[in-house]
Amino acid sequence: MERSKWRLCVCCALLLGCAAVAAVCAAVLVRRRHCPEESFTHAAVAADSGTCSEIGRDILQRGGSAVDGAIAALLCTSVINPQSMGLGGGAIFTVMDSAGQVRIINSRETVPEKFDPDLLQSCPKTFQLLSGAQWIGVPGEIRGYEYVHKRYGKLPWAALFQPTIKLAREGFPLPQVSGRYISHLDPNSSLPLRQLFLGADGKLLQTGDTVKFVSLADTLETIANRGADAFYSGRIAENLIRDIQEAGSTLTLQDLASYRVRETEAWVVPLGEYQMYIPPPPAGGLLLSLVLNVLKGYGLSPASLQAGEKLTYHRYIEAFKFANGLRTHLRDPEFSSENVAQNLTSDAIADHIRGLISSAGTHGPEYYKSSWYLDGVGTSHVSVLAEDGSAVSVTSTINHIFGSKVFSPSTGVILNNQLSDFCGQVDRMFTGERPPSSMTPAVLKSPSRTLVIGSTGGSMITTGMASALMHHLWFRRSLKDAIAAPVVFVDSQNAVKFEPNFDKGIIEALKALGHKQDTARKFYNVVNAVEKEDGCICAVSDARKLGRAAGY
Repeated sequence: MERSKWRLCVCCALLLGCAAVAAVCAAVLVRRRHCPEESFTHAAVAADSGTCSEIGRDILQRGGSAVDGAIAALLCTSVINPQSMGLGGGAIFTVMDSAGQVRIINSRETVPEKFDPDLLQSCPKTFQLLSGAQWIGVPGEIRGYEYVHKRYGKLPWAALFQPTIKLAREGFPLPQVSGRYISHLDPNSSLPLRQLFLGADGKLLQTGDTVKFVSLADTLETIANRGADAFYSGRIAENLIRDIQEAGSTLTLQDLASYRVRETEAWVVPLGEYQMYIPPPPAGGLLLSLVLNVLKGYGLSPASLQAGEKLTYHRYIEAFKFANGLRTHLRDPEFSSENVAQNLTSDAIADHIRGLISSAGTHGPEYYKSSWYLDGVGTSHVSVLAEDGSAVSVTSTINHIFGSKVFSPSTGVILNNQLSDFCGQVDRMFTGERPPSSMTPAVLKSPSRTLVIGSTGGSMITTGMASALMHHLWFRRSLKDAIAAPVVFVDSQNAVKFEPNFDKGIIEALKALGHKQDTARKFYNVVNAVEKEDGCICAVSDARKLGRAAGY
């Protein structure tokens, strides 16, 4: 009898256990079933290209941190999209650890010790791609990678470099995006750089042709084995400085040796249920937060579009016109006595600006206190979300397309033209100063969601991010649809430029309100984002740059 009871108890326990397991499995299946298509359950990377997103993802799968995945994806991007970023540029990281603590690591370029004191007098009066060695700032890219890796990395430093070294040394098909830009390299002013993209027949490579970066592969291998010091001192530094001084640069070995990364606290901006973490000036988070703070006061929702899309976009454009007038506050705080910048993220300022926006029409330039600035176009962004909840939003750039167009043949490095970002912003610049920027790598955190987002495209960065966030957070569109939504860009002269597929009826209605329309030759806004909600991870790389995200 006792034995029968014992058997009965065992059977019941087994049945209960199976039921519990079945319940857990059912819960998992239900959770996975409601996840959007092409979403992930563990981690994801959104970079400018599918190749680089996959390299970042593979690093995460090997046990790498979010920072490890970001560095690997950035290194890959430096060869897949060398017109946008690379070792000769700089980056800004917004890093959130698994405990939710956020820090900003700024490795943007700085003004060298020696520079032409009259350089800013040669700034153009209207936008153009500036090339030439006189615009080169001290590169901070690799120092930035080293700094964040020491703080947040898990895998060995060298492991992050190996996939890109292999790509650069063995070659890969020239992507469509890069192929689009190399055809514009001037054989006279950009000969060394142009030669980098010549085939064995002496002709410029075409999309799909195999391209190799052997000198860069050697440089990356040395840095992988010896650390960032190998770039900032020793043979690589000597070769780099020799090459760019021959091209007319004032950079010296001492400039490289004295470069320092800056770590700061993130600025935190309340945005509905979210806390938005952004980098402080001279980054562009100030302008993004201002525009979003103005817009959130209108109580935007999907109903806003049904009630009047014209009015919504009118207010959006007006908010950007006021943001344009405040760009001079993006000065590096270590070189400015102003203390007003952070006040511009407050609700009080947004309320004041909202009160100045009339539904009846627009105003003249003095109304917004607008000042001219240079509209940049380059840059690359990577968003990463790891299994432990840590995240990285990082924007990297050499500034304009191919930067200064100065190429160091012995190191394989393309140099930035970052000093041109001072044009129209300041009367003078100082040694060690970081230039103003629209770069705004952001992390948004709510009790139930994490959104890692950033954009590229110079002054179109703020446009791309504001548009994506407005459509996703307030109009409740999917992350993919929000990023794909056609944008309206307000340039430095407060002229309004519409992406080609923008609604023609709304364009005409906005013109009737007095907005001055202009035509943009290209739209460079490219938003890459990763979002986690209820165990589902959605990752989107902007189709405008033919990107593709990856995860697992």
